[in-house]
Amino acid sequence: MSKLTLISHHLCPYVQRAAIALLEKGVPFERINIDLANKPDWFLKISPLGKVPLLRIEEEDGSEAVLFESSVICEYLEETQAGTALHPEDARTRARHRGWMEFGSSVLSDLWGYETAQDELQLEAKRKALIAKFTTIEGALGNGPYFSGSGFSLVDAVFAPVFRYFDLFDTLGDSGIFDGLERVKRWRRALTERASVRAAVGEDYPERLTDFLKKHDSILLRQPAAV
Repeated sequence: MSKLTLISHHLCPYVQRAAIALLEKGVPFERINIDLANKPDWFLKISPLGKVPLLRIEEEDGSEAVLFESSVICEYLEETQAGTALHPEDARTRARHRGWMEFGSSVLSDLWGYETAQDELQLEAKRKALIAKFTTIEGALGNGPYFSGSGFSLVDAVFAPVFRYFDLFDTLGDSGIFDGLERVKRWRRALTERASVRAAVGEDYPERLTDFLKKHDSILLRQPAAV
């Protein structure tokens, strides 16, 4: 059996995707968190882009491989590991799911601008962008509880870290981002309750995210409810 090591960062949502996939598959793995502000030399030698996640695969014969990019890691796990399938069997539906996984990455791009906004204009622009994205998702969801119905998929693994941000953001003020999006809100609740999603981060995640917001002088921390 291969030894799998997930090279990680405490907050990275892309790492969480890979961790969720590993947990859903029931695959034993070791997790090593690094400081992205002070990347160790051994990490830079094996990470072509200098980013996490990495999945280090060590075989019994002593050979080793390193995979980078969360989507590649998730696809590899789906193709090589037993357990519940996280992709649909039908090729067309599978391709559709991959498209929504990419859409999830675009949501994270807007979310970065939202959480690091330092003034009201930037915050409002990103708030509107996020509303537009989640409104689009609302139209793609069915009756749930997950993206494609009763079965958990890699699309769910992609969006679970997105929703996790709002567990903290909601305590800082009412953004109204999910107003009227009942299917999205139901999906968010289902993902929040999933064991693999809860286990994908440490218990100190909220504190670490708060520290991140402070470091970036986020206006979210200066809202009335947050003061």
